[in-house]
Amino acid sequence: MTASDKCVALIKEFEGFRADPYCCPAGFWTVGYGCRFYRDGKPVRASDPAIDECAAADILSGCLTSYEAAVEDALVVDVNQNQFDALVSFTYNCGIRAFCKSTLLKKVNVKPNDPKIRDEFLRWTKVGKVESRGLMRRRQAEAKLYFSRETSSPA
Repeated sequence: MTASDKCVALIKEFEGFRADPYCCPAGFWTVGYGCRFYRDGKPVRASDPAIDECAAADILSGCLTSYEAAVEDALVVDVNQNQFDALVSFTYNCGIRAFCKSTLLKKVNVKPNDPKIRDEFLRWTKVGKVESRGLMRRRQAEAKLYFSRETSSPA
């Protein structure tokens, strides 16, 4: 599967656009919509030049492939497009390793439509030990998308 336009829009909304490289809360240099690497695999550095939104969208499209593949590889059950999109957004924000070790993934792989999965999204709302309103809003949006009945097609 590939991420749909809904997934890309969700990521863009919560990551926000930054033309200049910046150090994210996790301590990584990122640019555009929170991308740590350019399409050619080079890491973002503080001294890199600013980019425009078109370049940022292109970089995001390129880096999403690794998150899509990680989610696809970790799933042992079939999920619908909205579920996949929510999991890709989550993984993009939390990281592949965190997703692969999460109870969220374990519960999805047991019963993908279990309403308790919503609670698993909402467990990931802290920066360090401090609750983040921004992460709470993002997890609520991801959980809402995960359980949404509206159909979407891949980007």
